[in-house]
Amino acid sequence: MDDMSELEGLKVMIIDDSSTIRRSAEVFLNSSNCEVIFSSDGFEAMAKIVDNRPDIIFIDIVMPRLDGYQACMLIKKNPYYQSIPIIMLSSKNGLFDKARGRMAGSDDYLTKPFTGEDLLTIIRKYALRKSATEQ
Repeated sequence: MDDMSELEGLKVMIIDDSSTIRRSAEVFLNSSNCEVIFSSDGFEAMAKIVDNRPDIIFIDIVMPRLDGYQACMLIKKNPYYQSIPIIMLSSKNGLFDKARGRMAGSDDYLTKPFTGEDLLTIIRKYALRKSATEQ
């Protein structure tokens, strides 16, 4: 399977208050044929999750109003959405942040700034895992 078709139609949500990060993710994902959904904060993201039911969510830790840990916990507490993989985004690569993310229910952790390959590797890891469990 080639890189372009394996992720086609996959709904990827990026929740980050940084327009630079959202734009970078968009550039990286444009060639992958994913459907990309953006949100600039955790509150806005909640409505978009209900409307779009993403296949994977990347969420920034530090955001106004509702931070990434709080948003992650809310998503994971909901039985309809708890199986969606959540990847925490942070500019810190500390053990404490990763552990706190796990405690909030996140499935993985990606350090910013990330490359297109970093992003696609994690998406493939969870997309392929999901498709394997659905068969």
